[in-house]
Amino acid sequence: MKRIFAILLALVLSFSAVCLAEADSDLAYVQANGKLIVGITDFAPMDYQDENGDWIGFDADMAKAFAESLGVEVEFIEIDWDNKIMELDNKFIDVVWNGMTLTEDVQAAMECSNAYANNAQVVIVPVDVADQYQTVESVAELTFAVENGSAGEEVIDELGFANKTEVATQADTLMEVSAGTSDAAVIDSLMAAAMVGEGTSYANLTYTVGLNSEEYGAGFRKGSDLAAALNEFMAAAYADGTMQQIAETYGVQAAIIAQ
Repeated sequence: MKRIFAILLALVLSFSAVCLAEADSDLAYVQANGKLIVGITDFAPMDYQDENGDWIGFDADMAKAFAESLGVEVEFIEIDWDNKIMELDNKFIDVVWNGMTLTEDVQAAMECSNAYANNAQVVIVPVDVADQYQTVESVAELTFAVENGSAGEEVIDELGFANKTEVATQADTLMEVSAGTSDAAVIDSLMAAAMVGEGTSYANLTYTVGLNSEEYGAGFRKGSDLAAALNEFMAAAYADGTMQQIAETYGVQAAIIAQ
């Protein structure tokens, strides 16, 4: 009887130790769940769906490779960008990996990876009026469509541009300008290169003024050990050329930062 009790006690203690380890370690938590849940929005060329409805893009492919290195599956969930920190903290997702600018607010609220790509916020306007809007001063009075809670919204707020319409995604900002319900949009330069101009769905739009320079990173829960794991993975992926190969697939190789 004492032996049975001792075995049961050992099992309980072992289970408790595992639970404590998982509580302290996001890496252990994700591996125990068997999947890495990635919070994204529809944001080509970083995260978007192919004709079969599968998520692809530079960030999506890197997330798949990272999950494989951890020995888990990957699951992509579309999130409300303005609620990304709440989604992380409540463990609805494990990482925000969606062309996320490493702003001061983001770095204060999340455990962020090293920067992996350069970016800028750029102004999108119709092609037929683009010659009128080539400076920051010239666009100040326009009505802007911006993604709620985005780096683009933060930039125009900092510049004091008062006229804005908040929408759910950066893709929605392009619809606003194309439909004529907003004069301009502010989106990421990497998205602009993929989404507007000749040969795209928005051939009637173009980008003119760059408003800043910035860098992308992925964000985990504050204190998460997954950030260090991702940094190690990216260093290895850059060293063996995997990162550059994925970048070339989506035409973003010039933006990649050495790891």
